Amino acid sequence: MTVRRVVPNLHAQALEESRAFYGLLGFEEVMNHGWILTLASPAHPTAQLSVMTTDATAPVVPDLSVEVDDVDAAYATLRARGAEILHPLQDEPWGVRRFFVRDPNGKVVNVLAHRA
Repeated sequence: MTVRRVVPNLHAQALEESRAFYGLLGFEEVMNHGWILTLASPAHPTAQLSVMTTDATAPVVPDLSVEVDDVDAAYATLRARGAEILHPLQDEPWGVRRFFVRDPNGKVVNVLAHRA
């Protein structure tokens, strides 16, 4: 399994203000679903952060997102090791397949892959 990118998710209510603030640091909007705003560096597109008010289909807002090349393998591995799954593996309407798992520090990790 290969990690493609890691994105911190900031749980906040101030999406517009966050866009303006992080824009001062050189970030630009690359995705906006109304409840999640993702910003990226134009020079290094995988340098990203997301600001989330809620999650559209999950019961909690994740602390970070990890994009992998094989989300089904990641899910199988973590389940086999007894990890706490907080949101089941599923295809989401915005084009990702994902699940949420709790790490040993109590952080919620959104593990995902983009569907082809």
